[in-house]
Amino acid sequence: MANINIMLILLAIVIVGYVAGKLKYMGGDFDRRLSNIIIDITCPALILSSTMGGKLPDRSLILPLLGISLLTYVLLAIAAWTLPRWLTKKSEDRGTVGFALMFGNVGFIGYPIVGAIFGHEAVFYAAILNVVNTLSVFTAGVMLVNGEKQRMAFQSKILVSTPMISAYLAILIVALGIDNIPSVISQPITMIGGITVPGALLIIGSSMSRLSWRMMLGSGVVYVTTAFRLLILPLLLYIIFRAMGFDSLVVNINTLVIAMPVATYGTILCLRYGRDTALITEITFISTLLSVLTIPLVAQLLLG
Repeated sequence: MANINIMLILLAIVIVGYVAGKLKYMGGDFDRRLSNIIIDITCPALILSSTMGGKLPDRSLILPLLGISLLTYVLLAIAAWTLPRWLTKKSEDRGTVGFALMFGNVGFIGYPIVGAIFGHEAVFYAAILNVVNTLSVFTAGVMLVNGEKQRMAFQSKILVSTPMISAYLAILIVALGIDNIPSVISQPITMIGGITVPGALLIIGSSMSRLSWRMMLGSGVVYVTTAFRLLILPLLLYIIFRAMGFDSLVVNINTLVIAMPVATYGTILCLRYGRDTALITEITFISTLLSVLTIPLVAQLLLG
């Protein structure tokens, strides 16, 4: 019940963003500026704050978590570059579909869901998994969003962007076992990072406000992509990693993290790079809506 309540709360923020967009409080240049603030300032703070929870997790699980996360995103990258050719006939949509297949809402929705199901300490494990996700979003994710022709035009400056720098620092904090960061540092970072979740969800709602009702209902491509994102890929990877002998807790947390709805970064990156946000917003909305049903189902399968 707790995870359903969390999903409903997050959907309520999306609705507020939708109303704000309709009333012209949000939209256009405001959304683009807010997107840049989230990417360059609040998201890096969120990443860092995930390593400032006080007690560090079981060190013996850190390497398995990083290992399974690396394998996860290698396999998801293969899916993101191959499956869209069968899921959509429009070549200009393949990068968007690939992004939706590869990236779930780990940092925004994944943390509270993992904490509600596996306990507060598991949030830290999810943060370790999220390091590789962050690296992938701002490398492979940017390539996917940039489209078919520019997909391999990797920009080295991405490696020194603020989200990436914060990811490097998070890895360092975990590796060195730093658990005594002064509150005068950790609390402002945590407060700024706290802007990320509602800010990103408000942008999703605002983007939805520019869609027609027909588009909000989705299409065949939207629902098939959503099925892969929420159920097919997470369960397939669960089977693979259990067969490989990974620790059951590591596999369960990783599976739940993968089963999140499409990352809100998709819409934000489309805004930043001047791509059409219609399809990614549709998939994000539908996957977030249906995840209210699928996340409790996946959690029950993992814990059952």
